[in-house]
Amino acid sequence: MSSRVRTRLLCLALAALASTEGMAASGIFGFVDEDGVEHLSNIPDDKRYRLMLADRFEPARTALRAPRGVLALPFGQRPFHDSVLRASSDTGVDAALLHAVITVESGYNQGAVSPKGATGLMQLLPGTAKRYGTVNLLDPGENIRAGARYLRDLLAMFDNNLELALAAYNAGENAVIRHGRRLPPYAETRRYVPLVVAHYQRLGGH
Repeated sequence: MSSRVRTRLLCLALAALASTEGMAASGIFGFVDEDGVEHLSNIPDDKRYRLMLADRFEPARTALRAPRGVLALPFGQRPFHDSVLRASSDTGVDAALLHAVITVESGYNQGAVSPKGATGLMQLLPGTAKRYGTVNLLDPGENIRAGARYLRDLLAMFDNNLELALAAYNAGENAVIRHGRRLPPYAETRRYVPLVVAHYQRLGGH
């Protein structure tokens, strides 16, 4: 990886770390006032606000500030490391990067299922899993193997540009292509990419 790419990744990581410091609350909050008007905000500056939709990235952001439990461990001591190493050896994708994606996607919860149906450690959609021959997305080994193969193909598709590969992992490769092979203007993707990069850097990725 060139020094220019390393510098850009480091800037992304620092930006993600900085954003965690300034975020007092995360998610969508709401309340209905005495006139029946519904108020929604990501800044709960009124005691009537109640959390309505949690930000799924909050645990990963918290882990950058003050890691606890499994997210405080070096990646070599984290759960499923043997499966990660096998997938890394099979695909050439850095084991630290796979751990960073797992950290942000599921926090090592092998039974995680999103409202959109993304499943398991690397939060793969059924269609993506089928593309890579995965039968049981709740099996950690199968899930990590399929996710690693998908990441390998995305890195190849986007000329080893880590930002674009991660954006495609989050939003789909077609979204990146439609937007001129740039980061799509989606709020979640714009949060996701630097967050994964920050964890990758923290785990010693380069």
